[in-house]
Amino acid sequence: MSKTSDNPIDKDKITENPSNLPYAHTVGGAKITVPDLNRNRSRALEAMDHQTDQQLDQIREQIELLAHQAEKIQRRKELSEIIYAAQIGFKPEINHVYHLYLKEDGTHVLSMIGPDEWPNGMKYEAHVHTLKLLADHTWDIL
Repeated sequence: MSKTSDNPIDKDKITENPSNLPYAHTVGGAKITVPDLNRNRSRALEAMDHQTDQQLDQIREQIELLAHQAEKIQRRKELSEIIYAAQIGFKPEINHVYHLYLKEDGTHVLSMIGPDEWPNGMKYEAHVHTLKLLADHTWDIL
């Protein structure tokens, strides 16, 4: 005579594959938690905001630097146009210092003589700028 034993645990309370359970199936089992997707999204968005803001700030700084350089080049170009329209009685050399003067008639003249080097006081109406000829043949105010 065979005796069948009955399992005292309800069939609804056990599983054939405990690894598929969404919770630990033994007292010593690892705690299984469902990740908080909203918290993960929030952290990801925060990190993304920080990184993209940093990159945008770097690009803004570069744009400002380029704009400043463009303005400086534009000023040199405008100054160079004034100088090349001025009276020049010599061939200017690169990296040499010259002086731009305004004559009484409103025209300009470029000279190698500084405002304090004239023998009997300044020869022209006003000293406008002390300049240096750059390698690209633009002029820079010293």
